[in-house]
Amino acid sequence: MLTVLEPEGLYPDTKLEQEILGPGVRILQGNAKSSLAELPDSLLAEVDGLMTLRMAVPADQLARFPKLKVVVRMGVGYDRVDRAACAERGITVCNLPDYGTQEVAEFAVLLALSLRRGLMLYHDTQRGIGIEGGPAPWGVRPSPLVRRQEVQTFGILGLGRIGTAAALRAKAFGYRVVFFDPNLPNGYDRAVGIGRARSLEELLRQSDVLSIHTPLTRATRGLIGERELRLLPRNAVVVNTARGPILDIDALERCLRDGHIAGAGLDVIPEEPPKEPLPSLLRAYRAREEWLTGRLVITPHIAFHTPEAWQDIRIKAVETMRDVLVEGKRTNVIPPEAE
Repeated sequence: MLTVLEPEGLYPDTKLEQEILGPGVRILQGNAKSSLAELPDSLLAEVDGLMTLRMAVPADQLARFPKLKVVVRMGVGYDRVDRAACAERGITVCNLPDYGTQEVAEFAVLLALSLRRGLMLYHDTQRGIGIEGGPAPWGVRPSPLVRRQEVQTFGILGLGRIGTAAALRAKAFGYRVVFFDPNLPNGYDRAVGIGRARSLEELLRQSDVLSIHTPLTRATRGLIGERELRLLPRNAVVVNTARGPILDIDALERCLRDGHIAGAGLDVIPEEPPKEPLPSLLRAYRAREEWLTGRLVITPHIAFHTPEAWQDIRIKAVETMRDVLVEGKRTNVIPPEAE
């Protein structure tokens, strides 16, 4: 009998998992809060398949799973799994590339619109944030943030499933949409009906909104730094719903402070949850410093969240585990050589 472990105790029971995996698979649940290190060796010694949502799977913890064959990362990103260590031991790693697509795409466009149409600006100033003496006057407040969508270019970095969904939504709002993704074949831009930049620099120079949708890899870590941010048109808006370390948050602060970047929407930051000492930008945001009024939105990595998306995570994770561990298929398998 095969054994599958869900180490975080995410669900009140395992009836759904048992129904999908079938009677030949035993399902165990752990109660770890933050690390696999909280679970006993005796439990991990029995595990053939591991499904993990928030927890990292580092090499030192992999060594505690003598029978492990498959790791399913219950999400799109797989940077929390040490894939090199898995490859050395012949452990297959999978993700869930087809969950939360609509939610994250919608949230990315929502962040851009909330900044570009002044929603956050008026929300803050009507509460008196950044305004001496109380709420701002009842009326228009001039700001470089506010622009008509049809005169702007929405730049998308990474046109995977979520990037494509964001492109279609931004296009529907009237943006001119352009993307950069060196991994896509020629003609994809024609199929989706958007423009294609030949290089990152070409994308940046025309993006009034830059929306980041790449996975976190060796190649994309720190990809958007100060040099790249300053290639954006003055008063651009930056949105990141992918992974925090792709964007240099200190460089973003400098570009916000001197006015080159008009605003930013971040659902992800370099360290989650944030720990002391906090990044300077996050400290300024939490202190409601006047210079950031209406210009910055930070949310706690929740772009994916709807009740429907949570159910997708559960079902798609166990279906992937069934396909790969029980039936020997290659569903959602990440090649060891993938960046």
